[in-house]
Parts: sequence; C-alpha cells; structure tokens
Amino acid sequence: MLMQGFQGFMGILFLAMLGFAVVAFVMAALFREDAYRAASKQNKGFWLIILGVAVAVNLLVPMLFLQLAGLVASIVFFVDVRPALRQVSGGRGRGGSSSDGPYGPYNGGR
Repeated sequence: MLMQGFQGFMGILFLAMLGFAVVAFVMAALFREDAYRAASKQNKGFWLIILGVAVAVNLLVPMLFLQLAGLVASIVFFVDVRPALRQVSGGRGRGGSSSDGPYGPYNGGR
C-alpha cells in the first residue's frame, strides 16, 4: 500500500515536471528572436531545442536523471532568461502601464 502511494506521488511529480517544461517551451516560442539578442541570452533556437528536449524526455524517457536535467533547464529559463526578455520586450508583455485603457492612458476624467 505504501508503494502505491509513492508511485502515485511520483506520477504527479512527473506530470508537474512535464507541465512546467511545456509552459517554458511555449513561453520561449512566444518571444521574438531579436529580444534574445537584445537581452544577451542564447538565441531562440537554442532555448527551443533545450526546452523541446526537456518536453520529449518527460514524455518518452522515464529516467529521473534526464527529467531533472530538463527541470533545471526550465527553471533557468523562468528565473534568468524570461525576466530579461520581458524587460527588453517592454515589461508586461504587451507594453504600457496598468492604467492604460483600450484607447490610451486613463487620466481620471480630466
């Protein structure tokens, strides 16, 4: 019974690592190529290959060591690369401030 609980926990852990790698891959694909150069990070192709391999390893190879390597790559993307890309790309993704409306900045009815 204890072994079944451990296997269930490991299944959830593997699924979480897969989800984390997929989200990192999609986010890496959404940034423009020139943002990677402007942020002085590796190019977009490099990150797509690394994170794509992490997704493939999580899907196809049930080896914890390789899955942990993919997790480290995803964490590095989220902690180091993504903030630099967001800063270069204009902050919040689409740009502008939190008070911007659909037709420009909201000035409080003045």
